Amino acid sequence: MTEEKIVIGEATKYPLNGILSIPNETNGLIPAVVLVQGSGPSNMDAKVFNNLPFKDIAEGLSEKGIAVLRYDKRTFVYGKEMKHEAGLSVKEETIEDAILAADFLRKDSRIDSNKIFVIGHSLGGMLAPRIDAEGGAFAGIVIMAGSPRKLEEIMMDQNDMILNSLNAFLRWIAKKQITALSSKLENIYNLSDEEAKSTPVIGKRVKAYYFKEMGEHPSTHYLSKMDKPILFLQGEKDFQTTVHKDFEGYKKIMGNKPNTTFKLYPNLNHMFMPSVYGELLKAKKEYKVAQHVNKDVINDISDWIYTV
Repeated sequence: MTEEKIVIGEATKYPLNGILSIPNETNGLIPAVVLVQGSGPSNMDAKVFNNLPFKDIAEGLSEKGIAVLRYDKRTFVYGKEMKHEAGLSVKEETIEDAILAADFLRKDSRIDSNKIFVIGHSLGGMLAPRIDAEGGAFAGIVIMAGSPRKLEEIMMDQNDMILNSLNAFLRWIAKKQITALSSKLENIYNLSDEEAKSTPVIGKRVKAYYFKEMGEHPSTHYLSKMDKPILFLQGEKDFQTTVHKDFEGYKKIMGNKPNTTFKLYPNLNHMFMPSVYGELLKAKKEYKVAQHVNKDVINDISDWIYTV
């Protein structure tokens, strides 16, 4: 594998450093994937404490003859500049750059332009169908630990999970904070765009518009119209998105659509690494344990790409 340093959006206001992993041994044009990170600022390796899941995936797929493009997230590089943008949405944060990454691959003469895929993890998986529809135009989509639900629903579920694990005194304090957040989130779709842009929801920086804009473009809208190949992957011990509400939720939406594949992995967490503590409250401790993405996951993605 050769790793080439590249820049996504070189002519834009927000150029981003990235790496294109190219297999050393190739026979004709190469299939390729774009990796899209989850929520929050994230570097090109999707680094979480001592884990580098996107580096693992890039190296694993390149060993299988698949080129992989990964790049720093816009908010990771330009967070200070962007924190003052009241109208910040997932479009500016994630979608635009993923489409630029797909265009970058199409211009590379080594890449099979008909075999470019997107792999979205967590929030990136939730957005992958929209990225495809708004210009990604991929040959297929891989959704890792995604959700068909709205972002605010997932957040409130996680808050409830934490609430139920606290002692009585802490629960009383936390419940007041969670109730206040819930009332803000419940009202976001009653706001105009301009009102939403000036209404803080979490702290002073995260505005209602971020949730409103994403909620008005639900993944279910894109998935219901889609007939291209989609691979849904989920770790059984994931405590951030769940088998019951998210993985099974996707199954209900997709019904008997052809070209849809589901894979559930025993004892793997949100990052598709072995579960350590298996609790949301211990997420920080769990992700500080240095591990690697399970090889079966990488093999399944590779096999799927070659059979599409």
